[in-house]
Amino acid sequence: MSDNGTSAKPGFLARLKAGLSRSAGALGDNISGLFTRKKLDGEMLAQLEEALIRSDVGASMAAKLAAAVGKGRFDKEISESEVRAILAAEIAEVLKPVEKPLVIDNTKKPFVVLVAGVNGTGKTTTIGKIAKRLTGTGAKIVLAAGDTFRAAATEQLQVWGKRTGAEVVTRETGADAAGLAFDAIERARASGADAVIIDTAGRLQNKAGLMAELEKIARVIKKLDPEAPHAALLVLDATTGQNAIAQVEAFKGSVKLTGLVMTKLDGTAKGGILVALAEKFGLPVHFIGVGEDADDLQPFDATNFAKALTGAP
Repeated sequence: MSDNGTSAKPGFLARLKAGLSRSAGALGDNISGLFTRKKLDGEMLAQLEEALIRSDVGASMAAKLAAAVGKGRFDKEISESEVRAILAAEIAEVLKPVEKPLVIDNTKKPFVVLVAGVNGTGKTTTIGKIAKRLTGTGAKIVLAAGDTFRAAATEQLQVWGKRTGAEVVTRETGADAAGLAFDAIERARASGADAVIIDTAGRLQNKAGLMAELEKIARVIKKLDPEAPHAALLVLDATTGQNAIAQVEAFKGSVKLTGLVMTKLDGTAKGGILVALAEKFGLPVHFIGVGEDADDLQPFDATNFAKALTGAP
């Protein structure tokens, strides 16, 4: 059972472009400012590289992209639209290998998905939205309210449970999250569910105790299934920019990450961070979010993202 993204409703591309308009606007303004001269020269490429760095694509990626624009075009006339098109094509090429849908493997039943992230990334909401997509394909889902520190997170997940028809396994506030995850998997087995999605408490990547708790959850669920979690997703908030790199580094040191979800792309000019993450880690990007509605979380499409980020037609 897979969600290949072909069901994305009409209009998401428009919402993506609108969502990334701050990133594209910041980059676009910088590109527009370069075209005081018609012919491409070294100074123009240096300024383009600086503009790309400011858009959070990362220094090494900015250098590669500027070099791609300059290749075979030095001292020749080039238009702003040509530069945008070249950048979009180059960025899409970097992103294409990480454009991978979240696939629920029916041979692993229940398929266990562990979801982690720092505070405020929209993790619990993201889990609800993923559950909605999966139940929409006919999958039977169990949600584990593993953020036992926040009663509000449990309540939020219960709302999504009602909305999606997914069973929600909960415990009292402050209960052991690893034990809850264990119970949820057992419950999923008993009910014949296809997948379990485990929420976890938001944790700062530099808090050793909380990271150890995440490791404990992963360790405990392996007692039920040595291959679990079958997917470990990190939810990242695009507004954090380059700090997202430190988050991936820290979390992959505690859990074997299998994929990323990038939220809040509509509230930032730092959308280029996704390009930096793809280049550095090569982790699959399953979903991106550009708003609050359930349909504002969609499977990642490299070409559309690259065009929206650069303002290319």
